[in-house]
Amino acid sequence: AGAHSPHPGQRSRGCYLNGRHAFWHLCMLPAITKRKSVDADNSKYFIDSPVKKVKMTDNIVIDEDLHSRQLAVYGRETMRRLAGAHVLISGLNGIGVEVAKNVVLAGVKAVTIHDTKAATMADLGAQFYLGEKDIGSNRAQACAARLQELNTAVAVNVNTDPITEAFLVQFGVVLLCDSMLDEACKWDAFCHQHSPPIPFIKVDIRGLFGSVFCDFGPSFTVVDLDGEEPHKGIIASISNEMPAFITCVDDERLEFQDGELVTFSEIKGMEALNGLQARVKNVKAHSFMIDVDTSGMGVYERGGLVVQVKEPAKRKFKTLKEGLTDPGEFLLSDFAKFDRAPKLHLAFQALDKFHCDTGALPRPGSVEDADKLWATTKALNTSLLQPVGEMEEELVRKLAYGASAELSPMAAMFGGIVGQEVLKACTGKFQPLFQFFYFDSCESLPTNFPLPSEEYAPRGCRYDHQIAVFGRSAHDELARKKLFLVGAGALGCEFIKNFALMGIGCGGGSVTLTDDDVIEKSNLSRQFLFRDWDIKQPKSGAASRAAKAINSEINVQSQQNRVSPDTEMVFNDTFWEGLDLVVNALDNVNARLYVDSRCVYFQKPLLESGTLGTKCNTQMVIPNLTENYGASRDPPEKQAPMCTLHSFPFIIDHCLTWARSEFEGFLDKTPSEANKFLAKPADFCADIRKTGDASARETVERVLDVLVTNRCSTYQECVKWVRMHFQDFFHNRISQLVYTFPEDAKTSQGANFWSAPKRFPSALNFDAKDPLHLQCMRAGANLKAQVHGIMVPETTDDDLVALCDKVHVEKFTPKAGVTIETDPKAEKKSVASMDDESVINDLLGRLEAGASDLPPGYKLNTIEFEKDDDTNFHMDFISSLANLRARNYQIPEVEKLQAKLIAGRIIPAIATTTAMATGMVCLEIYKVLRGAEIEAYRNTFANLALPLFAQSEPIAPKKFEYNDLSWTLWDRWILEGDLTVQEVLDWMEERKLTAYSISCGQSLIYNNFFPKHKERLGKKMSTLVVEIAKLDIPDSRRHFDVVVAVEDEEGEDLDIPLVSIRFR
Repeated sequence: AGAHSPHPGQRSRGCYLNGRHAFWHLCMLPAITKRKSVDADNSKYFIDSPVKKVKMTDNIVIDEDLHSRQLAVYGRETMRRLAGAHVLISGLNGIGVEVAKNVVLAGVKAVTIHDTKAATMADLGAQFYLGEKDIGSNRAQACAARLQELNTAVAVNVNTDPITEAFLVQFGVVLLCDSMLDEACKWDAFCHQHSPPIPFIKVDIRGLFGSVFCDFGPSFTVVDLDGEEPHKGIIASISNEMPAFITCVDDERLEFQDGELVTFSEIKGMEALNGLQARVKNVKAHSFMIDVDTSGMGVYERGGLVVQVKEPAKRKFKTLKEGLTDPGEFLLSDFAKFDRAPKLHLAFQALDKFHCDTGALPRPGSVEDADKLWATTKALNTSLLQPVGEMEEELVRKLAYGASAELSPMAAMFGGIVGQEVLKACTGKFQPLFQFFYFDSCESLPTNFPLPSEEYAPRGCRYDHQIAVFGRSAHDELARKKLFLVGAGALGCEFIKNFALMGIGCGGGSVTLTDDDVIEKSNLSRQFLFRDWDIKQPKSGAASRAAKAINSEINVQSQQNRVSPDTEMVFNDTFWEGLDLVVNALDNVNARLYVDSRCVYFQKPLLESGTLGTKCNTQMVIPNLTENYGASRDPPEKQAPMCTLHSFPFIIDHCLTWARSEFEGFLDKTPSEANKFLAKPADFCADIRKTGDASARETVERVLDVLVTNRCSTYQECVKWVRMHFQDFFHNRISQLVYTFPEDAKTSQGANFWSAPKRFPSALNFDAKDPLHLQCMRAGANLKAQVHGIMVPETTDDDLVALCDKVHVEKFTPKAGVTIETDPKAEKKSVASMDDESVINDLLGRLEAGASDLPPGYKLNTIEFEKDDDTNFHMDFISSLANLRARNYQIPEVEKLQAKLIAGRIIPAIATTTAMATGMVCLEIYKVLRGAEIEAYRNTFANLALPLFAQSEPIAPKKFEYNDLSWTLWDRWILEGDLTVQEVLDWMEERKLTAYSISCGQSLIYNNFFPKHKERLGKKMSTLVVEIAKLDIPDSRRHFDVVVAVEDEEGEDLDIPLVSIRFR
């Protein structure tokens, strides 16, 4: 979702850590100690190559209500492995604390942070858990308490001693940040040779350059390469031959690849295939073959599923020492720089040698040091058996000038990438980075690089690293910028943290942060600026306070307003015109489109991003250079036909969609309609009679049912209500369906009616001993009681069974002649062919008569679906309804968590992806600052699971030309003066355009087709838009906008820009 091909994140939501961020219900190790040893006991361990030593305790309980977003990405087994992992992070600079933050939020068992260096003022430019009071203190000790706050269930330990072999053996993963190559090679060799191997990662950030190396040992098992759901198909036919030819229903294109392993189930008539595994070949859109002889397996009758079997894979890693001379293939980030990685591989080695020889990294702006590094690079290249092709001197000089700096956007981006690699090493989930990754953002540098040496001179402040790369002038300009950050969720928290570190709005500028949402429990595992004491507080306010805690100089103004047409009096013309940059951190496409339209209108740069699990997308929208966000759209989501949901579901998603629809109908929409009647009976009845169609009739029927026919006044009546609906949904309707369409029914063409994808159902009989039946009764009765304001008594299961036994249920007899919708194109259920008007009048009469018995002031409570409160019975009711329906149709049932993900439309989300996306976006801010050309900007699609990084130049806007005129979507034609309609037409005519229609909003101001409109030719446009379009023009606004439809000289329609008439 989000922008475009592909655009992952429709939204960016987070998860919450229970209590004071209790992620697992485990006995905690001391929160902050000097690490000595971990788990020397020999109790139950999980031992596998992905994890050195993971203690699997039987009492691990995952709080699914709080961590559903992360569970949606990883699954339970991976989360349990994380809960036993011990991670060492050595080097608590900016990248070190970013990784530590992401790993702690993920919920490993313990993180030991190791550092031997003291904090400096310059560290504050990227290390967000250090303050000025920490300068001179050990960096690990200074930030440990803040890391611990993120998740008290993770033991955050500190070590400040030199690393030893005895120290390393405690850990399942070792990460070195900002280490020398000799030291890294030494400890990597030890980890590689250890039994079992200890996954080793090295990461370095040098200004706008970064590198990552991973060595997970000589044999590492990847249990799931991509994290995607297994590919599936619904079988339509199977041939009796060798090889067998299998076709699937054509609802969806098959995603199998030749050679993939699949397994079969639910096949009728060729049962020998059920449970069999085979490899597919000759895969087409809706068919494939398997090397299985089915000639003796009987004749295929119907049904059947084919599902991909996800196979584990082994990966063999080289040591760092081996990789320096024989790196293999590099992971690319930008195909425009396909030859860049080998050059950076050499340049980073030369930089390390420079550091060893001189005892320091090259000085910012030092021509002498840059010359030395270039000479070292050339000499090193000459000594290689296979020298790198033509080295780029300018590239090496850019590396030298910023090598001593660590920038917060680079730390955030690499913190996400490396944090994910740490989690892969802990769990074997997703494909590891194999083995070197180099990245640079040279395009972010000032156009006039290199700058005069005085530009790079440090000021002894927290921004010295940024000054070392971009110079004093660029930093000062950045501090003066006025930025609008829309959204304070997961993306927003990361952005405002980066802005505070970068100094945006810290020198005459400002950051306006708005979000109309409040903090919920489920937010906190990724929205890392929030704590449990912030719950129910506005997100924007809490995020602003946290940003000021990072950097007190930031001028951040928080608001709780949604950015929409309704708030244009708040975010008015003056506000938009005063901005320099807009950054979106939104969770839905409609809001993004609105902000995009405002940025196009006011010619403001918009930096867009979105996440979906391990995937992220960024898009740069730059005035007059790129297309806008709304220039392309994702295809609409495919909706299941109504008849499928109501009568012929064949996957659990159908059952859950139906269950949520019933929940909202019974508990939200119907009580809401009933309250409208109770508040103003006469108006309600008048509106219903005026509408007078089947929909109005259905509304009255529902209101009559809830207020009169089945109004509940006791808990027993609530139990009766849900018991009767159980009977209707899962027994009576199914009995009627199979009576109308028996198992051997044929279509009008003579084909089997119950052919794939339809599944032949069977009716359920209520069984009070069945936990699922009882769950439905309890959840439904409690919610019904809430609607009617009835106190829910404390009831045991036996009490509830007794209440159910009191309900008299009549035996159901199917009827002939009942019509059941089977047309997939039908948009709603069929209704009986009767006179709606007379039926509606009868129903309203009964409603008014029945309502007269209600007590004065009677009102129902509406229940809005809330998926994240596990105590409110919402998901209990929906999941039980869905699973009962699944039983009807022999569809595999799902546990409550999976039901929540589907019914709640929860977007999978993790902290690592969010951090990476925001880091990439913030690198683009430097390009906006210098007014870069389009070739410098980068849109990105990345998937940390694979891993994959695909950066590309943005697309230029479509250009229109007519005679000597040219324009793009960014243009707006401004007409000066309080013009009449005729003067607007004349203005167009002067440009050889014939204007035949003028509209404002939904109103037609002028059209030459209507004779009466000639009377308007002499009238002022400013008068007409107020009188006809009812446009409210504030006193502060000098213009209004109209859409003018024109024809060219040949009489062809021509799209022209929006027309603004500046009448004041």
